Amino acid sequence: MNKVFVGLGANLGSPADQLSVAVRALARHHALGLTEISSLYQSVPVDVPNEQPDYFNAVVGLETSLTPRELLLLGLDLEKKSGSMPEKFKAPRRLDIDWLLYNEDVVDESGLKIPHPAMTRRAFVLVPLAEIAPLFRHPLFGKTIAALRDGIAIDGVKQISRGSTWCHTDKE
Repeated sequence: MNKVFVGLGANLGSPADQLSVAVRALARHHALGLTEISSLYQSVPVDVPNEQPDYFNAVVGLETSLTPRELLLLGLDLEKKSGSMPEKFKAPRRLDIDWLLYNEDVVDESGLKIPHPAMTRRAFVLVPLAEIAPLFRHPLFGKTIAALRDGIAIDGVKQISRGSTWCHTDKE
């Protein structure tokens, strides 16, 4: 089994509900096993061209037999089903799925980079990721996720729901 971490974000519609729906969809997928769910966070938009509502963010850990490319396609399908338009770069989203880490592998393919190239600069990724995987090592930098988080400013990221209580993953 492969260990995977995925970042989730949303800032349109009902963001917390959108993220909860995404976690439930991941938990129900036949080739994924949900292992961790971070707290829910609210963050100011980063590196966007125009004013947008705050994002809600979380990170989940999964075990899977899927390849990185299969995960990418699964994420794009979930984004599309949510009503997001991922082809619009840096636009507001009903759901944004970023595959952050896949074991300690480095994947550099067309349209797919793992570890996520911007994750080490993004507090809205590192704060929830460090909550559930503080000792996991970044495959390119060799630092733990906690050390990477401690090396950046984390203001602008606020915990709004502690633990996984914000997300109901029971199979309905």
